[in-house]
Amino acid sequence: MLKILIPTMMLFPTIWLTSPKWLWPTTTFQSLIIALISLAWIKWPLETGWMNSNSYMGTDPLSTPLLVLTCWLLPLMILASQNHIKTEPISRQRNYITLMASLQMFLIMAFGATEIIMFYIMFEATLIPTLIIITRWGNQAERLSAGTYFLFYTLAGSLPLLVALLLLHKDLGTLSMMMIQHTHPLALSSWGDKLWWTACLVAFLVKMPLYGVHLWLPKAHVEAPVAGSMVLAAILLKLGGYGMMRMMIVLDPLSKNLVYPIIALALWGVIMTGSICLRQTDLKSLIAYSSVSHMGLVAGGILIQTPWGFTGALVLMIAHGLVSSALFCLANTTYERTHSRTMILARGLQIIFPLTAVWWFTANLANLALPPLPNLMGELMIITAMFNWSPWTLVLTGTGTLITAAYSLYLYLMTQRGPLPKHIINLQPFHTREHLLLALHLLPVILLIAKPEIMWGWWY
Repeated sequence: MLKILIPTMMLFPTIWLTSPKWLWPTTTFQSLIIALISLAWIKWPLETGWMNSNSYMGTDPLSTPLLVLTCWLLPLMILASQNHIKTEPISRQRNYITLMASLQMFLIMAFGATEIIMFYIMFEATLIPTLIIITRWGNQAERLSAGTYFLFYTLAGSLPLLVALLLLHKDLGTLSMMMIQHTHPLALSSWGDKLWWTACLVAFLVKMPLYGVHLWLPKAHVEAPVAGSMVLAAILLKLGGYGMMRMMIVLDPLSKNLVYPIIALALWGVIMTGSICLRQTDLKSLIAYSSVSHMGLVAGGILIQTPWGFTGALVLMIAHGLVSSALFCLANTTYERTHSRTMILARGLQIIFPLTAVWWFTANLANLALPPLPNLMGELMIITAMFNWSPWTLVLTGTGTLITAAYSLYLYLMTQRGPLPKHIINLQPFHTREHLLLALHLLPVILLIAKPEIMWGWWY
């Protein structure tokens, strides 16, 4: 754990002491080395699952894929932001990269925490850099209201969780993830216990987000700069799913009866947000709503608490993290050239940028879960587990899959096909940097299906 955390902390002196000319190459190179070292976590020498560096930090097969994804994303965020940040004064450039590095540090400590309270503190700490990135470097005037939505939704959801964790500590005497699974199950029966159950989950459901408490997400995505959108879609939404997986062990006796309304809402959200995607004109807004749709499936997979549901949820979280991040990068490259996110104003781009159309095509096919990509593996496992839990869920999940395919193809056809508008002239060609960025997103997605046990946790 420390072999990743210490180099991440050493990014801060690198950022502030490097000469302006070498700022971007040096930070990209160092963060890429950290990402490559983090791949060493994937190898499992131990049978027990947990691999500890000390009593507060450790990794296991559930947190490892998410930790590696976190480390992998920092160099990609730096690569993606280079073009639109390099016109700013050098001190602001340093601030921007510092915020992204601090976000990685908090996320590593959140996913690596073995104490639930430490996880909670780091879960909340990620709010600060994200909020600054959205409100300071956002694109439009609404960025302050987007930041406010993001802050208050997350805080309102996570304060009940803090109270619930303190009560849990009073009852069990420990909040260590390694100890909690060996304690006696709680005898939960009263109304107060039902409120406690809800408080334990609501913070994670807001963060995922569940349909109904998702209104902060499209706002935050649309207003955030590209790095903000990437880290939100790829990792911050996964904090919610990861937290739910960790907490479900403790909530067991009550979950059998209380999960029904949440699963119904999650599956209904898959259809509703998919339908919203079909009506979107804004490119980033469409990709943001598609994230809510995919996270609805993940929530369903986690809440039914079967090994297949958990595995499917973890696989889909990793695959969706890479694919949605790639889609936001593509949306940003289009925006940097046409200065518009309205899809109808920038169509027919395949004629000018044929190689980029291949990236668009691959990312969209991954988003609609085409075989043999890991997105399909995750969705199939969740849909099968849900069908086993209740055959009626197939109606909702099947409709959701159909709508996902429809809006993914709609996104591709609207941006890449059709006649080139007359006003599109003098677009600068794509840079090698952007092709590298997309290759580093989509190649892992394609390669992961060759060795899926890296990301399916310990439930095999």
